[in-house]
This record gives sequence, C-alpha cells and structure tokens, in this order.
Amino acid sequence: MKEQSVAKIYAKSFLDLGKEYNFDVAQELISLTEVINESNDLENVLFLDVFSPEDKKNVFGDIAGKMNLSKALTNAVNFLIEENRINLLPLISKEVIIVDDHRKGFLRGTIQGFENEISNEDKKKLESYIEAKLGKKPILDYEQSTHISAGFRVTVEDMQLDATIDNQLNRFKESLLSE
Repeated sequence: MKEQSVAKIYAKSFLDLGKEYNFDVAQELISLTEVINESNDLENVLFLDVFSPEDKKNVFGDIAGKMNLSKALTNAVNFLIEENRINLLPLISKEVIIVDDHRKGFLRGTIQGFENEISNEDKKKLESYIEAKLGKKPILDYEQSTHISAGFRVTVEDMQLDATIDNQLNRFKESLLSE
C-alpha cells in the first residue's frame, strides 16, 4: 500500500514535468514499458539489485537515446535509479496512464469472457452501458478467461460488472441456501 501511495506522488510529478516541458508523459512511459517488457535482459538490469546504479543509468541512457525519450523523463527515471526506486516504475506508469486517461475523459478496463474474442456488437453494448453508468468513455480490452463458463465480466477501475453464468448460479445457490 505504501508503494502505491509513493507511486501516485511520483506519477503526479511526472505529469507535472510533462506539462512543464510539453511532452506526452503517458505515451513515453507506455513506449518505455513496452521496450522493457520485450527484453528480459533489460528488465533484469533495471530491476535487479545485482547491478549498480551507474550500470543501470548507462543502460537506460542508451535505451532512452535510441527511443528519443524526452530529457525530462530521462532525468526523472535516472533519479528513480539513483534513489533505488526504479522498482516503482511500473506502478508509476500505471498511475500516469490512469490520470492521463481521466484528463482525456475516458477510462481503461478489461472484458473477460470464455470465447476467443468478443463480437463488436457485444463490445459496443458493454461500452455504452459503462459510459452511461460512469459518464466517461471506456476503452475496453478483451481477455479470454478459462474461469468463466459463459457471459462476460467487465472491470473498469473499481467497478466490476459480472454478467457471467457462474456469478448468476452462485447468487441463485446463495438465495436457496439463505431461505
């Protein structure tokens, strides 16, 4: 919980830097996260304690240069490395994206279902329902889940809409047992 609070503070600082130096922090962090996730070696260098802060900064500097990351973001990540808080980068990125989405007037979430993919019609219906409930346009990604027999479970931030057969059967079972 403490890490989450610290990440929120850093995220606010990163967003302030983006505003001050006129660059899209969220987009740069998304790109950086994608690059880190693609390389186990890079992830190990940045997040394992076996490498010195200087080694981490050198490797990150090379990556930042190749990615054309802004100087302000590069300095901010180097600060995290120096303070031995680079492990917070994924949480900070997530918080930056959430705040940025709110500023842009939409929310991110996931739809889970049993099928390989969701039909466009079903997805649009779910997005319309969520938008009507929350007042902001959701951007929903679909994930297949083997824990769902039929139906969908939608999660957008703290809200969860569970329209699965499993949930309905559990509620029916509980109502029978409570009588």
